[in-house]
Amino acid sequence: MNEQSRIRVEEVDAVSPPPKARVEDAARDGFERKRDYLAGFLSEKPAELSGHEPGGELYEAVIQSLKEIYDPEIPVNIYDLGLIYGVDISPDGHTAITMTLTTPHCPVAESMPGEVELRVGAVPGIGDVEVSLVWDPPWNPAQMSDEAKLELGML
Repeated sequence: MNEQSRIRVEEVDAVSPPPKARVEDAARDGFERKRDYLAGFLSEKPAELSGHEPGGELYEAVIQSLKEIYDPEIPVNIYDLGLIYGVDISPDGHTAITMTLTTPHCPVAESMPGEVELRVGAVPGIGDVEVSLVWDPPWNPAQMSDEAKLELGML
């Protein structure tokens, strides 16, 4: 083994700590602190919800009504199962719901959209309800909420 490939070891009793950075050390003549770029963003108040978008009172009432409808084969509501793809509420209360079922051969394929229409239509403030049953994208268990997965022992 040659002298260059050897590792030299040196034992020491202590090592002095590195110097700490100080804010005063960074101050220089002519240096100004930049205005915090988040200041305007943080001072802004959120816009008031009209009630028709997620988080709004009417929207949440529709979601609550959907959570009262259960799949007959799986003891979980259709919202937490991930069967509801979209809820759109217009300012005049017209509601369009896009949904799917676990399979096209589901025994409630004919009755479930009607039940959704009746339940959502019973929410105060909702006018007409239009339910669109779609098969693309197909439903899969990954669309379930964590609550549904927990209920079914999948978590």
